[in-house]
Amino acid sequence: MKQRVLIVGASVGGATAAITLQSLGIEAVLLERELVKAKPCGGAIPPAAFREFDLPQHLIDRKVKNCLIVSPSGQETCVPVAGTIPSADDYVAMVRREVFDSYLRERAQERGATLIHGALSNLEINRSGVVATYRDPAGKEHTLAADVVIGADGAYSPTAKFLGLASMPRAVAIQERIALPPEKMARWEDTADLYLGYEVSPDLYSWAFPKRDHIAVGIGAGPGHTQAAKQLLANLKRRLGSDLDGGRLLLREAHALPMHPRKHMAFDRVMLIGDAAGLVVHTSGEGIYWAMKSAEMAAQVLADYLDVPSARYLRIYEKRWWRQYGTMYRFLRWLQWWGYGNERQMEVFTEMCRNQDVQRLTFDSYMHKQMAPAPWLVQMRMTRDILVSQVRNYVARRTPVRELSPA
Repeated sequence: MKQRVLIVGASVGGATAAITLQSLGIEAVLLERELVKAKPCGGAIPPAAFREFDLPQHLIDRKVKNCLIVSPSGQETCVPVAGTIPSADDYVAMVRREVFDSYLRERAQERGATLIHGALSNLEINRSGVVATYRDPAGKEHTLAADVVIGADGAYSPTAKFLGLASMPRAVAIQERIALPPEKMARWEDTADLYLGYEVSPDLYSWAFPKRDHIAVGIGAGPGHTQAAKQLLANLKRRLGSDLDGGRLLLREAHALPMHPRKHMAFDRVMLIGDAAGLVVHTSGEGIYWAMKSAEMAAQVLADYLDVPSARYLRIYEKRWWRQYGTMYRFLRWLQWWGYGNERQMEVFTEMCRNQDVQRLTFDSYMHKQMAPAPWLVQMRMTRDILVSQVRNYVARRTPVRELSPA
């Protein structure tokens, strides 16, 4: 009998896992509880995803060529999206998840995967396989047997819960989709905004991302600040001010983001990918590309060891993952701590983004997904500029925008 893998969750990670498994001759069954509403998300994707996963350009709403970073005091840095060697891939792709996810699900089905609309309600793992129980939209329970299960079911992962794993620390993101008149949308033709400051995001950042026919305005708040998320979003909209005049609210949405990777991402007959494994980078909150890459890597390892799917062998997936991306994750976690630690550091971070070496290294790493090496002379220049900025901002504190605003 053909070997079967159950994938819980059919968004970008789950669909990519199914596509990869089907290409390797393994039957994939996708179980998805929500096929109508899109997963809330900023929707920024590096061009590497389109190259590596052979994705069509029509999925892209806008190609962002500039990033505007605004500090707590209102100082601005406009960063061109460009690597060391100019190329046609010097952009950040903005997508809508309802379009992007649907395309990947349809591709998975075209490759032979089965899609089931239902919510996982129980998971039993034994020596011979896994038995999943799920409820369909009408509330009726069904069971499904498989050889292995892949959890691609988000930060609140039911798969991880049935394994008895502890909950991960989570951030919350809230955003509104706002339709603007054409003359207002022109402001964001090819530019995405990032805003820093305690009044809009105490430990992450807030954003205004352009989509095909609207702007996505949102905030991220880490553990300990999630209760203030609605107020933070209101503060951001006030900070954007007249840029949102004439806007019409299309949708308000929220979602959770894991703040730390799990200690293990593979167990006997179970693998976790994407948000379920905690694979979100700290500085940007980026998760789409990492969900797809972890799905691909997990499926490839699984194909090699499906006859002996024990934790011993399936954990080759996590060893390969951290060997390839561990340095980047550690650096970006440090960068979040360093750049977003307090408002003076946010000012330093904003100033440092004006450094051309920083800009090139940042986008080399973002677009190619590997730590770009910096020659020693470049490192010395960056260190000098960081020290000068640190002294300037700690000796003479800049006044945050909220303290300049009339009561």
